[in-house]
Amino acid sequence: MKINNRNELIKRREEYLAHLETQKKKVYVCGGTGCVAGGSMEIYEELKRLIEEKGLRCDITLEADACGDSIGLKKSGCHGFCEMGPVLRIEPAKLFYLKVKPEDCEDIVEKSIVNDEIVDSLIYTRDGIKYPVQEEIPFYKHQTRIVLEDCGQIDAEAIREYIAYGGYSALEKCLFDIDRDEIVKTIYDSNLRGRGGGGFPAGRKWTQVKAQKSPIKYVVCNGDEGDPGAFMDRSIMEGDPHKMLEGMMIAGYAAGATEGYIYVRAEYPLAVERLEKAIAQAREVGILGENILGTDFCFDIHIVKGAGAFVCGEGSALTTSIEGFRGMPRVKPPRTVEQGLFGKPTLLNNVETFANVPIIIQKGADWYKTIGPEKSPGTKAFALTGNIVNTGLIEVPMGTTLRQIIYDIGGGIRGGKKFKAVQIGGPSGGCLTEEHLDLPLDFDSLKKAGAMIGSGGLVVMDEDTCMVEVARFFMNFTQNESCGKCVPCREGTRRMLDILEKIVAGNGEMSDLDTLEKLADTITSTALCGLGKTAANPVVSTLKYFRDEYVEHIVDKKCRTKNCQALKSIFIDAESCKGCSLCSRVCPVGAISGKVKEPFVIDASKCIKCGACIEKCKFNAIKED
Repeated sequence: MKINNRNELIKRREEYLAHLETQKKKVYVCGGTGCVAGGSMEIYEELKRLIEEKGLRCDITLEADACGDSIGLKKSGCHGFCEMGPVLRIEPAKLFYLKVKPEDCEDIVEKSIVNDEIVDSLIYTRDGIKYPVQEEIPFYKHQTRIVLEDCGQIDAEAIREYIAYGGYSALEKCLFDIDRDEIVKTIYDSNLRGRGGGGFPAGRKWTQVKAQKSPIKYVVCNGDEGDPGAFMDRSIMEGDPHKMLEGMMIAGYAAGATEGYIYVRAEYPLAVERLEKAIAQAREVGILGENILGTDFCFDIHIVKGAGAFVCGEGSALTTSIEGFRGMPRVKPPRTVEQGLFGKPTLLNNVETFANVPIIIQKGADWYKTIGPEKSPGTKAFALTGNIVNTGLIEVPMGTTLRQIIYDIGGGIRGGKKFKAVQIGGPSGGCLTEEHLDLPLDFDSLKKAGAMIGSGGLVVMDEDTCMVEVARFFMNFTQNESCGKCVPCREGTRRMLDILEKIVAGNGEMSDLDTLEKLADTITSTALCGLGKTAANPVVSTLKYFRDEYVEHIVDKKCRTKNCQALKSIFIDAESCKGCSLCSRVCPVGAISGKVKEPFVIDASKCIKCGACIEKCKFNAIKED
């Protein structure tokens, strides 16, 4: 049923909230990509079957005929603790169950839904301490979840639930209580900085688009998220899509736009599905489309699926792709705020930036600035991955240190190994080391350290990581993703990759390090777009902080971590070898010779270091150096 005005929206909110309050228990089964891949939807269906089998009413949607003592069963978004999935949360007890399997459902229904008992085998345990309540788990306790607050605690597919919990009240406030100038001023005063990469102040961008005289303007949401290991925007689109849509609508109203576009990776099918459903629901109830809530504001949103080009994370390449052309950046000026999509003024922010907007409008710029440092207020979502105990999606105040993230939230380095570095900001970012553990993570502090927040990827590396190989990996990614439009990026990254591959193959020369630095400086100074200008960051930062590893690869022809295959040295310990000949029989290139019952030897000139002999040796006589 369509909501025609403000009073009807308020009335519906009260009705939906009243219905939610009749649900004596609410079960939120994680419907994020990771948990879905782990079988969470099978768990959802099994819970539904068992709840109904018990003769209980199972609410999977908010209907008008609310009745007491029902069980609300919901598909939530990502809870963040991804490696522990599939997970689910039970309200009002805030119980949090990990690594749930379909066979656990009977215990969950009988003990935690029918009764108020805890299934001990499914709760989180650390250092002998059990944490049945989600917020008490160290992984969550040290976070400040604002943008992700409802991810995992709201039905990701239900606009009614979003409205019940205050959704679209920020839009309502904009349409009826404050004017466009005040909206833009609020965003400007909050000092919200774009969460997609460089941290450009959102308020300045909004002000510039609003000032344009064109009768046609656009709002574009960048949901491309191409960094390896990053999934912050995906989780918001999957878990709380209406929050992002509301932010886009407020931006459209403030700037004078009537259409919005979401550019999302086609590799995010669940995000696309949830966005399509959210847009359809918003249109159906009259919150999206013509004369929204009875006002003269008309706004609609379209989804465009990108083919996965990393360069389309850059604004001008993204808008070119939406127009149906090959995504390539263009020379600026004019900038996107002046001539963006279809040559019209365009307000472009990423998913997380737009998701901050409704919260700022509701609580005010002054409130927002109480979180984090003055010049980088608010929170930031990070994808925490790599050699760390607790991987997943986190949200912390800007200015939080690496030490707090890695040890308080992440639980430290996996296997008790030593921390070595963290790659922050993906291919456009840089490596931070042990000396940076107490560095506050905000835009300005990271820039001084030669890194950047980027979209928010955090890849933690331990002592067994080869930093030269890390640089080669990211340069390989960047080179493959270069659009090829400008020579510095197209040819420069190719040349840098060639040199890095030469070094990890054991053929490097000391002069290569000078060449890498000169190429990095040239590319940074002359590349066309922001992605090209930051392409050399992983190489520059690893050269700065781990130059000794480069020298070791070149001079000693060794990789201390034994990750570089070409630099491995395999030999047979004569004292341990029993002369069984098994190693020589499995060697694919005939590099091992000897007599039975006498020590065998490896011809280093023939050895391809495949490791087959090491695997087969029963006496641990074959070693790597």
